[in-house]
Amino acid sequence: MKVAGSFIVIGIIFLLWNLMGDAAYLMQVTQNLSELAKTDPYQARLFSIMPQWAWAVYAVAVWGGTLATILLLMKRKIAVPLYALSLVAIVVQFGHIFLATDILAVRGWNTALFPFFIFLMGVAQLLYARSLAAKGILK
Repeated sequence: MKVAGSFIVIGIIFLLWNLMGDAAYLMQVTQNLSELAKTDPYQARLFSIMPQWAWAVYAVAVWGGTLATILLLMKRKIAVPLYALSLVAIVVQFGHIFLATDILAVRGWNTALFPFFIFLMGVAQLLYARSLAAKGILK
């Protein structure tokens, strides 16, 4: 089945979005906490107390989304469950951050705006992939 010209454009936008998430993950996981503490001691403390499972979930969220997008561009149906896995990881990751830390009390509710946008992007990617699968575009 022939796909609309927007397929490549949307796929590239999704890929760039996910690559930004990958870059953010790599910067955060390799961050020198001593240096970070000089400019943002609160963030350095959050990173230092973040459990390993939460870092792993963060990795699943970003790398799963990137892999799903590559598979989407290859028109592979397996992109759908990978996007779903990435979305679940997003919810778990931010659930931990907002429920297990005092970030909202310290930084305020506006700190949840970008994570909410990340969640919405995860939903959009999953719904787009599901619609392509339902149309038979993804095999």
